[in-house]
Amino acid sequence: MQVLTEKTAFITGAGKGIGRATALALANEGVNVGLIARTEADLAKLTAEIKSLRGRAAYAVADVSDLEQVEAAVKKLTKELGTADILINNAGIGKYGPFLELEPEEWKRVIDVNLMGMYYVTRTVLPQMIEKNRGDIINISSSSGLRGTAGSSAYSASKFGVLGMTEALSQEVRKQNIRVFALTPSRVVTDLTHKEGETAQEKEKFMQPEDLAEYMVAQLKLHPRIFIPTSSQWATNPF
Repeated sequence: MQVLTEKTAFITGAGKGIGRATALALANEGVNVGLIARTEADLAKLTAEIKSLRGRAAYAVADVSDLEQVEAAVKKLTKELGTADILINNAGIGKYGPFLELEPEEWKRVIDVNLMGMYYVTRTVLPQMIEKNRGDIINISSSSGLRGTAGSSAYSASKFGVLGMTEALSQEVRKQNIRVFALTPSRVVTDLTHKEGETAQEKEKFMQPEDLAEYMVAQLKLHPRIFIPTSSQWATNPF
């Protein structure tokens, strides 16, 4: 088992939902957390909460679909916390509707955030891990990355892309003791998946952000030479 204490994790989409829950879970393990999101108020509130629990945290405001913003954010977090041992690529958006009713700019925005954003962040952080000869990268995909459904063409395309990139990169960097794996949760109750009029009891039927955060912490504790199964076994993911 790995000890996570004093490791440094950078987390995208950290202000809410899965990202927020993961930041708190890692901070509880003694991990220094670098938070990236678009809304400064959310980041500032979470940073203060982690520090009140005697954790170490820093944040940087950035839109992951903008490479310059990503590079600036990673530079700031590295200066304040040190280089990354863990990267959680969680930032994402959804846009749904019939294929011909989604405007090209809407389709592109989903790809830019969910896939290109993940690429930009990974491309910026990965050299730090290569230099250390170790690291863990967790990419949040979706069950929509395993099978498409009507009305999810843009979202599914982006999440299928995440799985392809994850598998290819995992094979490139495993000799440097860097694990790259993806999670494919079905519905997680967040602002992104909020349904109008849904009761608290109905929400309890689905996975909560804290459930996924707990699972990620458990995976990160595995011995660094144990690699998570990829493509053919994504479908057996417990989420």
